[in-house]
Amino acid sequence: MKIVVIGASGLIGSKLVKLLRQRGQEVVEASLASGVNVITGEGLDEVLEGAEVVVDVTNSPSFEDKAVMEFFETSGRNIIAAEVKAGVRYHVALSVVGADRLPDSGYLRAKVAQEKLIKASPIPYTILRSTQFFEFLRAIANSATVEQTVRLSPALFQPIASDDVVAALADVVMGPPVLGVVEVAGPERIGMAQMVERYLVAIGDSRKVVADANVRYFGTEWDDGSLTPGENPRIGAKSFEQWLSESKQPAV
Repeated sequence: MKIVVIGASGLIGSKLVKLLRQRGQEVVEASLASGVNVITGEGLDEVLEGAEVVVDVTNSPSFEDKAVMEFFETSGRNIIAAEVKAGVRYHVALSVVGADRLPDSGYLRAKVAQEKLIKASPIPYTILRSTQFFEFLRAIANSATVEQTVRLSPALFQPIASDDVVAALADVVMGPPVLGVVEVAGPERIGMAQMVERYLVAIGDSRKVVADANVRYFGTEWDDGSLTPGENPRIGAKSFEQWLSESKQPAV
């Protein structure tokens, strides 16, 4: 079975390629580095020739509202058109838990637009929605920092190790299309401010974390039900402490 991973040079894509190959699959890497451009369509027809499964783990280089919408709509249309032409039998995409619950977020609106294109296409599909990665905690802290204070919402989320997201993706790829959405989340439901504070303490970062319910996420207000999964999600195996010990986060 030929599997094409589009976005293979990124965090998730590179790990997914490695895991699928370990499971004995024929995997082709597709990214800008390999000459595949999902915006112009360059290289898509060639790389999808003979493919049975396509996994889309691309991400927009810009999170600005207009740019991110253009990226996911354009790339989505180009990928689907190339899949139809190549006779691809299964499309898998990575999305975000709660994407359809936060319409004021430009990024999440764009992910919903991407999902709609997938659902409307003739290609059988599975969309895996994931919660936020532990790997993003530093960036979350940095984006919310003014001087030495990190101001974040106390609302709950359920962060996950990227390795667990990749394992879930690989299982989805190897299984049949569900023609719907599957969710994956970390093992602990915790306030974002509390989680980031725990992370900063662990790496020796002296910044102060302040919990503020008015702080927005990707430009939108949110609450305990916004970024947490629904019933019966797949739960990642790695705790925050295990991920931290394995990932060798640089100390401050």
